Amino acid sequence: MHTQRMAIFKWLRIAITFFGLVSCARADTNTAMATTRISLQDAKNLAFLHNWDLLAACSGVAMADAQRIVTEEFPNPTFGFSTAKINTANRGNGTPSGNDVWDRSYDNIFAVNQLLEIGKRGPRQDAAKAGLTAARASFADARRTLDAGMTKAYVAAVLAEANAKVLDESSGYLRKEAEIAQIQFNAGDKSQSDLDRIELAAQQDELNALSAKAAAIQQRIAVQMLLGERHPTGEWIANDTVEDLANLLPEPKAKENAKRPDLIAAEATLSQSDANLRLQKAMRIPDPTLSLQYEHNPPDMPNTVGIGITIPLPFWNQNGGAIQAAKEARDQAERSVEQTKAQIDFDIATARAAYDEALTRWRYYRDKLRPKSATVRQTVFLAYEKGGASLVDLLEAQRDDNTIRLAAAQAAADTATASAALYSALNKISCEMEDL
Repeated sequence: MHTQRMAIFKWLRIAITFFGLVSCARADTNTAMATTRISLQDAKNLAFLHNWDLLAACSGVAMADAQRIVTEEFPNPTFGFSTAKINTANRGNGTPSGNDVWDRSYDNIFAVNQLLEIGKRGPRQDAAKAGLTAARASFADARRTLDAGMTKAYVAAVLAEANAKVLDESSGYLRKEAEIAQIQFNAGDKSQSDLDRIELAAQQDELNALSAKAAAIQQRIAVQMLLGERHPTGEWIANDTVEDLANLLPEPKAKENAKRPDLIAAEATLSQSDANLRLQKAMRIPDPTLSLQYEHNPPDMPNTVGIGITIPLPFWNQNGGAIQAAKEARDQAERSVEQTKAQIDFDIATARAAYDEALTRWRYYRDKLRPKSATVRQTVFLAYEKGGASLVDLLEAQRDDNTIRLAAAQAAADTATASAALYSALNKISCEMEDL
């Protein structure tokens, strides 16, 4: 039990050290997030410490290491004691030496038995080592997917806030125009219908802004769930904008040389299944049990020793079913390796296409459509205030500007998410297996 606890502590310490988070205090994240502005990197650092799935993967490494330790241990000997020749016919068991327990003619046998494994220890240890490698790779893959998942959740929260801001600003513009229209209405220059339409448009934007704010709270709660929060409330403030996030990572260029950890895990599982197949084949060889015994049976032969051997006879069962199952498991693991390789190529291809499209769209909105839309909106607003534009022109300009700004924010968010997905597919953010 002590060894298992030490193994768990060891892997938890390795995980924290690996991610460079030793200096991070393991304070309650509810308190941290409720009182500070949180950047994407801050959120990732907290997730690497508190995320449930990552901690479970870390425990999996500790358990796999404990299993490796088990395979290095020898089977314990067994001790046996038996007493026979106890007279039940009232004749007694006394001898010339006396009638105490040790001098009676009881047949007392003390035996020590030791099982000897033949051809099984090596495959069992190989399987455990491969299992440890697979657990380490699964831990690294959990970190890789958590990194991308946290980016996606954080970007979604920031995008919802950006949408709310756009709609708040839009309603503010329309409220300002409604005030001007009220003055013009009082002077007889505007109709009641014009004033009502502006107010309705402002109210609609306000309601849409409330909906976007509610969505932002939901997305912030989703982020807190990834952080391992016990009582998520969504009460934290993002420190990044969608524009910041779109430009956060440099453009990925090429595939990393290092294998992705999910492929390492699949290959380790294949090695483990190979070792298990060898182990099941070795199980056909009987394992002898050696016995050493001491016998005390006075008076004629009071103290004797003996040796013995016990061997199972594989007449009826030659482990055929277990061998067949191990073969099927090995074939399945081999297919899993090929499937993982194909999945990696698929992830890279789709992530690259998504990133290129999102980046192109974001740059076009940022450099052309958004500045042009803002200019058109401002021009129409000024013209409307001077009587040079109709109410329809005003509302259309505001609606078009909202559409462009919301689409630009969505493009920036898509770029940030696609960039993180491409980095993850390329294994740009990776764990070095030898450090675990």
